[in-house]
Amino acid sequence: MNLRPFDPAFILQVLPELLPYLGVTLWVGFSSIGLGSALGVLLAWARLSRIKIFKLAAGAYTYVLRCTPSIVLLFIVFYGLPRLVEGLLDEQIDDWDRSVFAILTFSLLFGAYISEVFRAAYQAVPRGQYEAAVSIGLSPLEAVLQVVLPQAALVALPNFGNSVINLLKEGALAYTIGLIDFLGKGNLIIAQNYGAYALEIYLAGMLVYWLLNLALEQLFARLEQKLDKGGGLKSGLRAPAGGKTGRKQTLAARLRLSVSLRPKPERKLAQGGEREWN
Repeated sequence: MNLRPFDPAFILQVLPELLPYLGVTLWVGFSSIGLGSALGVLLAWARLSRIKIFKLAAGAYTYVLRCTPSIVLLFIVFYGLPRLVEGLLDEQIDDWDRSVFAILTFSLLFGAYISEVFRAAYQAVPRGQYEAAVSIGLSPLEAVLQVVLPQAALVALPNFGNSVINLLKEGALAYTIGLIDFLGKGNLIIAQNYGAYALEIYLAGMLVYWLLNLALEQLFARLEQKLDKGGGLKSGLRAPAGGKTGRKQTLAARLRLSVSLRPKPERKLAQGGEREWN
């Protein structure tokens, strides 16, 4: 057993060796987020579809992937995909970069989780928003793109941010298939020192991940705050500069106008001479 005393100074000494490999970790993470988000949109559309087979297939995929541990899925993709491709296409992909397998794994996983976020956010927008947009002349597609989706994006943003942070932490598992990323380089340094300085290196990794996730948390918080106040979705409620209307009128202002033009309920005289609403 190594009884070497803890050396806090080594945490700062090892950071210059680890930080160059942070780019690999970020590449895997953000590539998985981009591909997984696209997959999540397709899955959410399938779950909301009226075509039963699409809905069942998307639901089954989401259920299975959400119940599968990340490291298990990573090993299945890393060891199983080359055998599958070899059997079906007679191609060898064992020499592919390990980051490809990591990105594929985390994209599949992220897509399953984020599809539920997208689906719930879409359903959270009141149906009346869509109907009001169509009633003022927008096509169904324009109503979805210009009215429903911006509001759904605001609803989904907090959970999307949490999923991004969780994925970046899950991405630390990529070193288990031999990818030399931020944590993979740390394990190499530990091995080169025969197991010494493990605590210091892992603390350095924890510090970097903590700062990275803190920055992402602040980014999503500010983005949500910006969209949720007058400068975001609600800005369309303001009248255009100079009081001009017509084609330059914003969509939100047109929606407000359509509401203001609705006929007022008539009032009739009740017993006792007071007016009451119908």
